[in-house]
Amino acid sequence: MAIWIVLPILTLLMFDLGLSLKFSDFGKVFTRPWPIAIALFGQLVLLPLIALGLARLFQLPPVFFIGLILIACCPGGSSSNVFSKLAGGDVALSVILTALSSVITLFTIPLIMSAATNLVGESVGITLPVGNLIKQNLVLMLLPVLLGIGMHYAWPKAAEKTDRVLGKLAFPLLLTLITVFYIQHHRTILENIVVLGLCVTALILVAICCSSLLSRLVRTDDRQRRTVVIEVGMQNAAQAIAIASSPIIFANEQMAIPAILYSLMMNVVLLIYVGVIRRRTKDLR
Repeated sequence: MAIWIVLPILTLLMFDLGLSLKFSDFGKVFTRPWPIAIALFGQLVLLPLIALGLARLFQLPPVFFIGLILIACCPGGSSSNVFSKLAGGDVALSVILTALSSVITLFTIPLIMSAATNLVGESVGITLPVGNLIKQNLVLMLLPVLLGIGMHYAWPKAAEKTDRVLGKLAFPLLLTLITVFYIQHHRTILENIVVLGLCVTALILVAICCSSLLSRLVRTDDRQRRTVVIEVGMQNAAQAIAIASSPIIFANEQMAIPAILYSLMMNVVLLIYVGVIRRRTKDLR
């Protein structure tokens, strides 16, 4: 089962995230209040609302409806820091947002997913054991991050070397996970790829446009705006897949298909975004 692949991958990714964090990162909130407020609003409120609207607009069946809301609830991990750096964004801001969202979503995901399941899931027998979701998030999300932070303080040189290795493994591991899911569910994916592909692409593009507009309204600088756009658009597909597939939560691998497609389109769209930014910056020099 793919779940036995995604669980260790998610744990490794969250441990790697912890290796690059410090407890002091959580105390930097007041140094960049507006960009942080806009990014968190985009991640925790705006994106799930956009996903809800698009799920209704595209008339997604309940399993994909819940799957789309799920990927919208899972902000990106350490990969967003890499993209921010490539785009010439505010990497320190990206680190702060990663640290905050990794903790805040422990509470927001159960709330939002409970509401989404009550809205469309119960009519088709899909229920959410909230207690199991919280337990899994604590074990697979919070604990590895805390262990990574602990290693960062206890053995900084070893933590730095481990971070370099895991950082190189992150994309191949996610690619392996996506490949396994595609092989297992290729018929379902191909049958729904047009509707779901358009839906997840629309979600990414609308999120990017809205976060960029909100950043301009509060007059963030260019570097902060690029980071906010990336942080809002980038989601943690491994986390969404782990929740959808987990035998103690939804136990529904088809629910993970929106996350798989989102992950693919997210990287395409954001790589194009980074490319445009880098070219524009180069032309201005």
